[in-house]
Amino acid sequence: MKKEIKEKMFKKALEAQKNAYVPYSDFPLGAAVLMEDGSIYTGVNIENASFGLTNCAERSAIFTAVSQGKRKIEALLIVSSTEKPVTPCGPCRQVISEFADGEIEIIMMTEEGKELTMTNTELLPGAFNDSAMEKNNEL
Repeated sequence: MKKEIKEKMFKKALEAQKNAYVPYSDFPLGAAVLMEDGSIYTGVNIENASFGLTNCAERSAIFTAVSQGKRKIEALLIVSSTEKPVTPCGPCRQVISEFADGEIEIIMMTEEGKELTMTNTELLPGAFNDSAMEKNNEL
C-alpha cells in the first residue's frame, strides 16, 4: 500500500475515533476502509446497554461503504487508544472476509502510530464463504 494512502486512512480513522460512543467500555476505536474505487469510509464502535447490540468500528465502516453501493474492500485500518495495536474481533473478521477483494491488508495502529499489519486470510484462515454453501463443496 502506498504510504500516502495509509497516512490518509490513519488520519481519517483517528478523526472518526473521536465520535465513538463508548460509555460502558471507554474503549474508542476508529476504522477506515479503502474500497476498490479508491473511496475511503470511516466507522466507529457504537455501544449499547445490552452489549449484544454493540457494533464495532470495522463493521460500521464496512456497512457504511456497502450502504453506498461499494462491495470490494482493498484495505482496512483500525486505530485504538491502547498501548499495542488491537486486532478485529471474530464477527468483524468474517464481515471483512465477505467483502475483501482477495487477500487484503488489515492495518492495526495505535494513536501514537505503533503498527501491526496482517492479511485477512492470516486473521481468519478457512473463512466461511459462499463456496461453503455449494452442495458439492470440497475441502
